[in-house]
Amino acid sequence: MARQLDLLQGSLDLLVLRILAWGPAHGFAVARWLGQLSDDLLQVEEGSLYPALYRMENKEWIAAEWRITENNRRAKYYRLTPEGRRQLAAQTATWKRYSAVVARVLATTGAPA
Repeated sequence: MARQLDLLQGSLDLLVLRILAWGPAHGFAVARWLGQLSDDLLQVEEGSLYPALYRMENKEWIAAEWRITENNRRAKYYRLTPEGRRQLAAQTATWKRYSAVVARVLATTGAPA
């Protein structure tokens, strides 16, 4: 069985923005989707997720409204704002550049000259 991976600092916002790009969702759904998409290798705890959602709401990357869930419970649903879509694009580009550089360093077989 594969061991769960720790989220890298700064990656939670990017992952949440990506999930919300599919449409509005409440916090539990965001956490569930992250687990499903990562084959349960990435898990986010409430103590990390909700502060991140509040932080992104304060930055106006996401907006929230209260709705009734599929289980007939009241929950706060989050959706991307236009600024959130810009942040998603910018952070995605940065992450791709960063991961390509790390992959290049890890693939190097010899010491630098």
